[in-house]
Amino acid sequence: MKTVNHWIGGKTVEGASGNYGPVTDPATGEVTTQVALASAEEVDAAVQVAKEAFESWGQSSLAARTKVLFAYRALLDANRDAIAELITAEHGKVHSDALGEVARGLEIVELACGITAQLKGELSTSVSSRVDVAAIRQPIGVVAGITPFNFPAMVPMWMFPLAVACGNTFILKPSEKDPSASVKLAELASEAGLPAGVLNVVHGDKVAVDALLAHPDIAAVSFVGSTPIARHIHTTASANGKRVQALGGAKNHMLVLPDADLDAAADAAVSAAYGSAGERCMAISAVVAVGSIADTLVEKIRERAEKIKIGPGNDPTSEMGPLITAAHRDKVASYVKGAADQGADVVLDGTGYTVDGFENGHWIGLSLLDNVKTDSDAYRDEIFGPVLCVLRTETYEEGVALINASPFGNGTAIFTRDGGAARRFQLEIQAGMVGVNVPIPVPVGYHSFGGWKDSLFGDLHIYGNDGIHFYTRGKVVTTRWPDPSDAPAGVDLGFPRNH
Repeated sequence: MKTVNHWIGGKTVEGASGNYGPVTDPATGEVTTQVALASAEEVDAAVQVAKEAFESWGQSSLAARTKVLFAYRALLDANRDAIAELITAEHGKVHSDALGEVARGLEIVELACGITAQLKGELSTSVSSRVDVAAIRQPIGVVAGITPFNFPAMVPMWMFPLAVACGNTFILKPSEKDPSASVKLAELASEAGLPAGVLNVVHGDKVAVDALLAHPDIAAVSFVGSTPIARHIHTTASANGKRVQALGGAKNHMLVLPDADLDAAADAAVSAAYGSAGERCMAISAVVAVGSIADTLVEKIRERAEKIKIGPGNDPTSEMGPLITAAHRDKVASYVKGAADQGADVVLDGTGYTVDGFENGHWIGLSLLDNVKTDSDAYRDEIFGPVLCVLRTETYEEGVALINASPFGNGTAIFTRDGGAARRFQLEIQAGMVGVNVPIPVPVGYHSFGGWKDSLFGDLHIYGNDGIHFYTRGKVVTTRWPDPSDAPAGVDLGFPRNH
């Protein structure tokens, strides 16, 4: 059986703990790989390697860093299909979704390639007699990233390219469910010329995570995952004196007003709710239909959802793949099975779905729930699967109040032809990312990604300017130099004297 080992100091390092976790092909249900799970001692060894590498990398020139990053960008582009195949094999998403994931990660690598402009600093001259003040940003040291299973390439690339571009060294702890893509990313970085020890990949479970959160040589931790874990990461790492950005879960709403283009809204709802099998924190999982358009909108969504082809991710005709594990599939199915008892109308029931020839895969079909109540489990929880809830309100104000009452505030969207309503919405809604006639408002790489409320713990969002600030710390330098004409007697600098 294939074994995925750690990547430390620019080379493969076999696991020493004796503990391994299974990696499953979600389309077949078969365990295809085992991944080494690090002990606290192995985590410490990786941190020491990164700490030593920081001594030189943190002092390296911006020209040297960007040379590596430009080469890395070219290698990632040339290997995007190979990376996507690893994602599909272990996560299950269709190849086109996996390619899209790599493309979004590449955006942050491109941002990192322009780090010279982002780290220019500021200078004020002559703030007083012969006094200048400069503001500069410097790297913070060894930083860690703990990333989720749903985007095993993109989310790591939201973190480490900016971190190393700013002069830090990085410890990546990817999800143990689909670890191979992260190792491929590290191998390509080494091939691009990134010095040994600057980027390290340590696989593991809670033991490895806890070791990173407590390690005195880790200066900052970035995390993407569920809200309970994000809260734990933030609390624990902060208590250990670390800078933290912890992105949590979501329940993203799409408000559809009566004047909206319902065909466009239905297309958006289907792609945003069911794309990547709904396993993404920016999925639209709740549609809020305002007024009399609800019945028509639900029917349009149902018509489109029924046409989605579900199958193995490596089948070019598949539009949606399986879920990551059988346990997760069963959990998602439980929300659909209990929906009717809690007052919802089950328009589409995707539970019990199988694919011929792949009966042991982690399959589930698309589910559509109408007339969902705000106190039901299907609405309150982040299901993280292909389940779309439809709620109904009579007015725009009721819809906004419903959305703002949610404890989550990751992203939201409005569909309308009315510019005034859209303007009000983007100012009144309590969420970190807003789409106007756009279903998934994931910002481009040079704007930061992050939510509000229980969707983010910490002050700074990920990537963009916030990401650069997170991976650097500011320093202000105040300088005063005497005029050379005032040099002591006997010292001739070639300047005329004032006396």
